[in-house]
Amino acid sequence: MTSTFILKVFRGTPNKQYWEEFELTLKPLYNVICALMDIQKNPRNTKGEQVAPIAWEQGCLEEVCGSCSMLINGRPRQACTAMIHEILLTTKRPFLTLAPFTKFPLVRDLVVDRNKMFDDLIKVRAWIDTDDALDIGPGPKIDPKVQEARYILSTCMTCGCCSEACPQVNAKSPFMGPAPISQVRYFNAHPTGKLMQEKRLRALMQEEGVGSCGNAQNCREVCPKKIPLTESIALMGRAVTKQALADANGLPDS
Repeated sequence: MTSTFILKVFRGTPNKQYWEEFELTLKPLYNVICALMDIQKNPRNTKGEQVAPIAWEQGCLEEVCGSCSMLINGRPRQACTAMIHEILLTTKRPFLTLAPFTKFPLVRDLVVDRNKMFDDLIKVRAWIDTDDALDIGPGPKIDPKVQEARYILSTCMTCGCCSEACPQVNAKSPFMGPAPISQVRYFNAHPTGKLMQEKRLRALMQEEGVGSCGNAQNCREVCPKKIPLTESIALMGRAVTKQALADANGLPDS
């Protein structure tokens, strides 16, 4: 394998984006974040020009916070776990490309505004309501199988990869994307959260809810945490139908 490689970055501000190339030395255990940090130390492109440092987001550096989402060789993923030597071996090319997500408003370079995802979590009440008591006693026992299923759902880090890969998430569609729908499943499975399940399901009945899913299943393929998003969407689709029938007949949800 070559000792150097080219990092092609699609950078800039809205309506003023351009490709810029940087040559870097390949190092052991070198990931995309390391490469961006090396460029930050000396932001000089392959033309020999001193340029502004690349803007990107990062946090935990262990694929937990979800902040370093970007398109790497066109695929939505986390930069902190994108090992450059593995990518170069797989593609057999001496370069790789970085670009910002396209389904969220661009801020600058690789930084996008993912506030819509957090707004959608508010719409579906992605939290557990409490009664403000300091001590409400121990909760009910939960079956280990339910615990295991809920743990997988809890690993969602609102990174946006599923929305970026979803063809239904676009400027002409109000679809909220797979992550908030899966979080409804997660919080409705909680003994206390279940008390508010009707409100969450009714939020999914709206135009931006589960009915707008086109079942492309791209979300499942790109989720860094391997969350069963398509399973969640199917289960919530069924739950929404039952809730709609209960509402139509004036019956309590079961």
